[in-house]
Amino acid sequence: MSTVPSATPASSSSSRPISPFDSDEPRVSLFAPEFAADPHAYYRAMREQGRSMIPVELAPGVPATLVVDYRTAVRILNDPEHFPADPRTWQKDVPAGCPVLPMMEWRPMATRSAGAEAARYRQATTESVGEVDLYALHTTVEEIAVSLINSFCADGHADLIGQYTFPLIFGVLNVLFGCPPEVGEKMAAGMASIVEGVDADHGNMMISEAMLELVTLKRAEPGNDITSALLRHPARLDDLEMVHQLASQYGAGIEFQQNFIVNTLLFILTDDSLGGGVLGGSLPTREALDDVLFNDPPLANYLLTYPRQPILIDDAWLPAHQPIVVGIAACNNDPAVGGGDRTGNRSHLAWGVGARTCPAQSMAYLIAQDAIDQLLDALPEITLAQPPTWRPGPFHRSLTSLSVEFPASAPLHLS
Repeated sequence: MSTVPSATPASSSSSRPISPFDSDEPRVSLFAPEFAADPHAYYRAMREQGRSMIPVELAPGVPATLVVDYRTAVRILNDPEHFPADPRTWQKDVPAGCPVLPMMEWRPMATRSAGAEAARYRQATTESVGEVDLYALHTTVEEIAVSLINSFCADGHADLIGQYTFPLIFGVLNVLFGCPPEVGEKMAAGMASIVEGVDADHGNMMISEAMLELVTLKRAEPGNDITSALLRHPARLDDLEMVHQLASQYGAGIEFQQNFIVNTLLFILTDDSLGGGVLGGSLPTREALDDVLFNDPPLANYLLTYPRQPILIDDAWLPAHQPIVVGIAACNNDPAVGGGDRTGNRSHLAWGVGARTCPAQSMAYLIAQDAIDQLLDALPEITLAQPPTWRPGPFHRSLTSLSVEFPASAPLHLS
């Protein structure tokens, strides 16, 4: 059972260095429903201990170290030589049925590799995503959004996840990747299983099968899409490498882009100051998006690394090849580096740091802002219909539903 860690004194610089990984103190269960209900209470209690790293569990019997100090996180993420992202040594001792293994195991892609291998994958991904026409993407998002809003605007109520954000992101991703809807459905179902740790092995298999089907299709019939751009990239990715690049990008879109939009909508509907400013038109949607990336980012705990050897950092020993998880939301709210008015502030870690920076930021912002603006322009009097609940999970920050009410309105027409 997850317990909020008690506030105990930190070890001084003259004390014998300790290891948060080997500590006998109770570990915080990041997968527990109690943690999902109010993670910020846990983060505050962690910081009160005066340490930069806290022992946690990612799943039953899967220990890790959570970084809750902003500067420590940046130091680790900017030192891939000592803190690589390759988990292969760690996963040798992890049981095959471990529910978080599919989210953490080695894959031939940049976020699971190191050195020249990681650089090759990152270059292929970055340059392929860079070929996306953002003006055309704006039109795509608008067309799909209007069609979805028209399907429920006369009802006066909706579940914005099932009726809006999921089908919108699903449709946009299928266009971006040139993916047939039936293939995308397999991918989405598999990703949901992996993120929630429910029958994750089967979800992993569904993703691989779906993306191999897409690769086979695009090798035969290339188009103007990310999949085709990856296939023709000079990195000359083979089928296995293609499957994992696509699984990473599509999976992040279907799960985390959706959460990005939903969490921002919840914030706008429940925050009287900044959120109310967005609804009233006095603040741009971008400010709400960045506030969410500070406080409730879609990936709240991630950016995994595995030290090559035992290493002393912040008066604590970190063992070799054991997972270090950056508490993105916790670090973003570290009082030592932030606080006060964040308008215009982009210093959060939600997009990663250095070589771990997300290459699709511009695209993600555009999709989220367009989706939210289309909805709020069409339904300006939208309100929350019932209190939200959060899906448990060690990595994501995700709602189970977002039920809203609004005055019934006539269908929209595309501009």
